[in-house]
Amino acid sequence: MTEDEVLSEFRACGALLEGHFMLSSGRHSAYYLQCARVLMNPERAGRLAVALAARLPRELRSQIDAVISPAMGGLIIGHEMGRALGKDAMFLERPDGVFHLRRGFALAPGTRVLMVEDVVTTGLSSREAIEAVSREGGEVLAEVALIDRSAGSVDLGVPFYPLVEINFPTYADDEVPEALAAVPVTKPGSRK
Repeated sequence: MTEDEVLSEFRACGALLEGHFMLSSGRHSAYYLQCARVLMNPERAGRLAVALAARLPRELRSQIDAVISPAMGGLIIGHEMGRALGKDAMFLERPDGVFHLRRGFALAPGTRVLMVEDVVTTGLSSREAIEAVSREGGEVLAEVALIDRSAGSVDLGVPFYPLVEINFPTYADDEVPEALAAVPVTKPGSRK
């Protein structure tokens, strides 16, 4: 899928929002991609996962033992990636503010994992999730995401294969433009 085709999927279901948003990273933006909304349709979610799986090098796809995603945002696309790759899909949760595998999920030592996210901005959640997989005995080979909001600048410590790189400007608290600051802020993400 091209960038235009992916963004068309977001626009078609009202998942590309405009306003003043506090992102999960703590940064502000005038745009928000509501991946839960674009993924609510199983056929669309499946199409996006197949396109995302196609971004992975063939040799990497053959090495993956399992797919893991951080809840909540990565849960649906992680499940669909598991389907697209024919691998089990698990998810991490933060019951105490730190990612853990729960619900009977476990990794055998050395399990080779593909990390799956919906959106990556600063990479903080991704790096925390990768660290959690390491604590659980697995090894993250690479990460995929529907959207890379860093426009290619994020470093996750593993190869990263986003479906689309977008450069919507984001701002720290002390950098928010006056016009954006005048709009009431909304916190749509999963980290409050």
